Amino acid sequence: MKIEHIAIWVKDLEKMKQFFIRYFNMSCGEKYHNPKKNFSSYFLSFESGARIEIIHQPDVSEKRAKIGFAHLAISLGSKEKVMELTEKLRNDNYAIFDEPRRTGDGYFESVILDPEGNQIELTV
Repeated sequence: MKIEHIAIWVKDLEKMKQFFIRYFNMSCGEKYHNPKKNFSSYFLSFESGARIEIIHQPDVSEKRAKIGFAHLAISLGSKEKVMELTEKLRNDNYAIFDEPRRTGDGYFESVILDPEGNQIELTV
């Protein structure tokens, strides 16, 4: 078994699509839109094949509770890449929630906030 994809409710679908494409080199599928439900989504893929679906529906995403989703962890492959992307995001005025560090459980990571305030761990 494997996880097929993870879906994230977003307020601004296009802004979030551009964020993941720019900073994580993800490819993007065609936009899906269901006019009956006023629902739209994109599937974004990493080179490894792992996928994220970003989803938007105005009457749902504005009311969506934050309970349940803690963070998304993205492995960059090296300590240097974690440091480099953290600084790039800082220079582009994204919030750094936790500075790069070695955690108690052995990970080297930083935590940044995406354009909508969701935590993304940048890990080795």
